Amino acid sequence: MAIPDVLVIGEILVELSSTEPLDAGTALTLNFSGDALNSAAAAAAAGAHTALLARVPDDELGDRLLERVVALGIDTSQVLRVPGQHGLYLQHADPSGAREFTYVRRGSAGSGLGPGDVPIDLVSRVGAVLASGIACAISPLSAKAVRLAASSARCFVYDPNWRPRLVNATGAGDHLRALAQYTRLVTPAWPGEAQLISGSDDPAVVSAAIRALGADAVALTRGSDGVLLDDAGRIVEIPVIPAPAVVDQTGAGDSFAGTVTARLALGDRLEQAVRLGVAAASLSVSGLGGTGHVATLEESRAHAAHGATEVPA
Repeated sequence: MAIPDVLVIGEILVELSSTEPLDAGTALTLNFSGDALNSAAAAAAAGAHTALLARVPDDELGDRLLERVVALGIDTSQVLRVPGQHGLYLQHADPSGAREFTYVRRGSAGSGLGPGDVPIDLVSRVGAVLASGIACAISPLSAKAVRLAASSARCFVYDPNWRPRLVNATGAGDHLRALAQYTRLVTPAWPGEAQLISGSDDPAVVSAAIRALGADAVALTRGSDGVLLDDAGRIVEIPVIPAPAVVDQTGAGDSFAGTVTARLALGDRLEQAVRLGVAAASLSVSGLGGTGHVATLEESRAHAAHGATEVPA
C-alpha cells in the first residue's frame, strides 16, 4: 500500500445547507462536510496523496458519502465502516459570515473513533498528520485517538477549531496544551482560539505563549488582517488575498489548514505553504458549503501570485 503524504483524522458530517434562514419549508441542499473532510479535500487539491481516518456508518447514505470523498480525490483506505448513526448539521450560509448552524451529532458513529482505530505504523510514516479541536471535543475516545496519532507522527498540524457548543474554553485550552508538544504548526483563529492560552491583546504575545507550550510554529489567522506567522520566534505578516466571490465562508479555515499541511508534507517551506493556504482559503468561499468550491493547486498558485502583485491601497 502506498503511504499517504497526509492523514486527516476526524468526523465526516452530512451537510444540509441553505442560503435562506432555517425554517419550515426552507429548501436544503444535501452534501457532505465537516472540518476533517473539508481539510482533506483541500490537502488533496493541493497535490498531496491524502487519506482520511474516520468512522462512517455502513448504510446507503454512508455509501453516497464515500462516493463524494472519492470524487474529492481522497484515499478512503483508512475509513472504517461501522454500525451507527450519521452526524449531521444544518446551516444557513451568509456571505457576511453570520452563519447559522444546528448540529445533530451526539452519539454518532464518527464520534466513536478511538485509539484502537489509529494505525500507528502508518501514522509514523506519513508526511504529515492533521487533526482539530473538533475531533478532540466530540468524545473522550476521539481525543485519545488524536493524542496517540500526534505523539506518533513525524509532522503534526493542529487546528484548535473551537466550538463552544462542544467544549468550553477550559476544555479546548486543555486539548491544545496536551497536543502542543507534538506539533509542528498550530493554526488558531484570532482572537477566540488564540486566547485559549493567553488573554493578551497582542497577537505576537499570544503566539509566543502557544509556542512556549512546545509547538514549533503558530499561524494565527486574523480575517481581513491576514495571517501572523510565528516560526520559532521569526514573525512574518502575510496579508489576506481578497476573494473573487463570497457565497459562504464555511470551511475557509479548514481549507487553509489542509493546504498548509499538504505543502509541508510535500517539502515546501512553512512560509510558502502558509501563503498558498491563504490563497486556497480565499477561493474556497465562492462555493456553498464546506466543499462547495475546492481550489486546484494551479488556481491557488495563480491566486497567490495575483495577490502578491497587488499594491495595497
